[in-house]
Amino acid sequence: VSDRSVVALVPKQTSSYNIPASASISRTSISRYDSTFRYTGSPDSLRSRAPMITPDLESGVKVWHLVKNHEHGDQKEGDRGSKMVSEIYLTRLLATKGTLQKFVDDLFETLFSTVHRGSALPLAIKYMFDFLDEQADRHGIYDTDVRHTWKSNCLPLRFWVNVIKNPQFVFDIHKGSITDACLSVVAQTFMDSCSTSEHRLGKDSPSNKLLYAKDIPNYKNWVERYYADIAKLPAISDQDMNAYLAEQSRMHASEFNMLSALNEIYSYITKYSVELITALEEDEQGRRHRLAYKVEQLIVAMSFDS
Repeated sequence: VSDRSVVALVPKQTSSYNIPASASISRTSISRYDSTFRYTGSPDSLRSRAPMITPDLESGVKVWHLVKNHEHGDQKEGDRGSKMVSEIYLTRLLATKGTLQKFVDDLFETLFSTVHRGSALPLAIKYMFDFLDEQADRHGIYDTDVRHTWKSNCLPLRFWVNVIKNPQFVFDIHKGSITDACLSVVAQTFMDSCSTSEHRLGKDSPSNKLLYAKDIPNYKNWVERYYADIAKLPAISDQDMNAYLAEQSRMHASEFNMLSALNEIYSYITKYSVELITALEEDEQGRRHRLAYKVEQLIVAMSFDS
């Protein structure tokens, strides 16, 4: 738009800018301070009351759409208008991202840190990650990307993404549609940060991926450092883990129904009884404690009760 141009808001035009026979328009004057449109038509016709403007490139009259016009006959002109609108929204998105950047960084830094602001890493996370590394060594899996993916699927992508996307699960709040859209962008960035694959972006990539394209490499470094720091921590013994679980059970004894939890576990036992019994028979500690026999006795006892 050049300097000293005059802008007027007009109703949506008909397809291909066809002017009804009952309506006409004449441009009388367009100046720096005045723009007057005269039109005639039936007063009972809604369309006749709205000025219909025919684009006249020679005289400098152009019609622009605030939203993408899917009914426009000229596809090239419509694409150009859509691109202009996308650029406007992208500017607003970047401004909003800059406002929220500190909070997103603080969130990611807190989640991907073994010691942050006085909060020590939970023993369960260290124990679980060591178990995954032990299973990888046991089965001869030395690809670091596979181990990275296992850990990401167990904690960040299994738990934290769900909390980020659905804060109402933790807090007594209402999540509106706008908030949901914003959190979806943060959650997608979080998932991309845990991925080991390279993200190739182009001009046709969605705006939610373009917003944090420059930040994701830094976030990926945080994730890799987080997993490496956990691996360097002292191993958690079975005794310490059992004591930790007993303490957690004592602290939350009144918040959970033990019988209900056992019933949920039993549903998995019955579903995978053959695989479970076979695995216990092959395991050294399982044979020592006769766990396979105890599981069989449990299934028999429960079948009589049912």
